[in-house]
Amino acid sequence: MLKLLPLLLCASAVSVTAMTSAESAQFKPTVQSLKGYSCPEWFRDAKFGIYLHWGAYSVAEQGEWYARNLYLESRPEYAHHVKTYGHPSEFGYKDFIPLWKAERFDPDALLALFKQAGAKYFTPCAVHHDNFDLWDSKHHKWNAVKMGPKKDLIGMWREATLKAGLRFGVTTHLSRTYSWLNVANQSDKSGPMAGVPYDGAAGEGKGLYPPNDGQSTHPRAPFDAPESWRKQWVKRIQQLIDDYEPDHLYFDCAVPFRGSDAGKSGMEVISHFYNQRPEGVMCIKERPWQGLYADGIATLDYERGKASSILKDPWQTDDSIGSWGYKAGAPYMTPDLVVDKLIDIVSKNGNMLLNIPIKADGTLDREATALLRNVGKWFEVNGEAIYGTRPWYMHGEGRNEIGHDDLKSPMGSRDFRYTTKGEHLYAFVLAWPNAKRKPVVFPNLVETNTRIGKITQVEMLGHAGELKWENHGDGLQVYFPEKKPCEYAYALKISFE
Repeated sequence: MLKLLPLLLCASAVSVTAMTSAESAQFKPTVQSLKGYSCPEWFRDAKFGIYLHWGAYSVAEQGEWYARNLYLESRPEYAHHVKTYGHPSEFGYKDFIPLWKAERFDPDALLALFKQAGAKYFTPCAVHHDNFDLWDSKHHKWNAVKMGPKKDLIGMWREATLKAGLRFGVTTHLSRTYSWLNVANQSDKSGPMAGVPYDGAAGEGKGLYPPNDGQSTHPRAPFDAPESWRKQWVKRIQQLIDDYEPDHLYFDCAVPFRGSDAGKSGMEVISHFYNQRPEGVMCIKERPWQGLYADGIATLDYERGKASSILKDPWQTDDSIGSWGYKAGAPYMTPDLVVDKLIDIVSKNGNMLLNIPIKADGTLDREATALLRNVGKWFEVNGEAIYGTRPWYMHGEGRNEIGHDDLKSPMGSRDFRYTTKGEHLYAFVLAWPNAKRKPVVFPNLVETNTRIGKITQVEMLGHAGELKWENHGDGLQVYFPEKKPCEYAYALKISFE
């Protein structure tokens, strides 16, 4: 017998997934109404998704903030830009758009790779802070159909995603743009080009660069974006929802906007999404300095972070193997670290949405491709212990913790994580034990633990033979086989009487 926490088995009083049509939901743009949201089961079962940041900034191969940083004199990107392309008064961000061709883009091949890697959903970035829409935008002329690649990239991604049998979603990062990209409307403050207006300030790129209304150039979401800007934001995101029907929508912030809007525009979009997509998952971040946040109105997302313990409601971590946008020479995580992060997140009732940097031409580099294939090989052996699982009463044991900036996993053979499915408990050992003929000991898996029954069987996923194991007062003791069944974390499947 295996017991779960009762709170993890209870459904919300109002279940969006139980609704049979968009009309029956009737969500309204208020906190009280949006609290009727319940994360659908498909998302809870999926556990692992992939997304990517792709735009005109990819041409420079300097990361996704290049659109902003090329205008900041103190930044290395500014020096690189002046040396490589010229001063921002002569060559600004808008001038990268014709250079972005996506000439080798093969969405079917990429989705096949993402599926092979174990992903169950794919949510490409549809618009970043750079204010360039990657879909056939009806409300914004600066888009990938009219300029740059001259392709409906989001439409192509959607078709390939559904063909591969994955859930489709989009991430949106637009709410900061009004202040974030206002740097294009400035000029150098020192040096030989001091006072010479950048291309935005010179009146070029109108509509791509925000109007200079005296707002700050702060990278965070503006305190009080004008009504005209907020209304256009609503129209663009709602069209994205209506025309591309995502099952996953993500704001790179809390509910925008702050100030006099107090989140009304954002709640208008969220309620529209819930009413149009009854099985939709909405992710926002707990960042009150970017906008409104209230527990229960959406699924919580942690950027490059995670919960420290099991959360009652499902949640998501968005992380990247390296930089978000492609950056030449930037180091990547090891596959071992990706797997250990995923297991830690899933053990706490979360999902991992993993970003893969993509080149301007639409291809991945060899290192990213190899990483995805290696993670996929791990899933082939251990997917049973990840997909469709739920947390146990404790997420794990061990002293080591994964750091925010780690590229290699620090986890050892005494670091354990747990998941459950049906009557089985899965115990992950995050590194292969070095000591031969000595057992791995699980001190909490003892007969005196009333949350479990008597252990009747212990198996290792991917290992065909029987395992030697004992259970007594010191805990469950498992002797690992001579040969590893996979390259990274190792899952024990434990059965009970």
